[in-house]
Amino acid sequence: MISIDPTSQSVQDNYKLLIGSIVPRPIAFVSTLSSEGVLNAAPFSFFNIVTANPPMVAISVQRKQGDQKDTARNAVEAGEFVVHIADEDYIEAINITAANLPPDESEVALAGLTAIPSERVSVPGIAEAKIRMECVLEQALPLGGTEESPACDLLIGRVVRFHVAESLYGNGRINAEALRPVSRLAGSDYAKLGEQFSIDRPG
Repeated sequence: MISIDPTSQSVQDNYKLLIGSIVPRPIAFVSTLSSEGVLNAAPFSFFNIVTANPPMVAISVQRKQGDQKDTARNAVEAGEFVVHIADEDYIEAINITAANLPPDESEVALAGLTAIPSERVSVPGIAEAKIRMECVLEQALPLGGTEESPACDLLIGRVVRFHVAESLYGNGRINAEALRPVSRLAGSDYAKLGEQFSIDRPG
């Protein structure tokens, strides 16, 4: 067993250990609306559930040299965003939206995706997604780095509306095989759902 002190190596080396170890990671495809009305969308794999009471999700948006990315800035300014679950049917388009565009250009348009009105928030969703969650911003926490230059913004969103394709939904549950989710590994690698198995929890 190799023992590594994270303070003895670079941020990039620690990043590689984290993204190579914490796998697979679900991908949140997040749409936001700028104050100028530009629809932004980008994928984030530092993403998970926070609580079900009320339903909340968290996305960590990494900064660049301390500067907020469009997603974090828009979410904080507008107080809302939409989270979509990445799946095999539109993962190529999601990848296109990871391009580094200026704030006045829409990744949704670049990727040829279809904006669709939301019901409870002003931010449009993406029609190609089989699952989307309209969220209001519960908290935005700058974390890491230094006080003057944080490393990321942790966005905690309260889900105010779920949209689920009928083909996935039955008896209040989601059919994962029908969803065909895509998850993130390290580098340029992704993973599909793969083999499933069940283990009963102890009583």
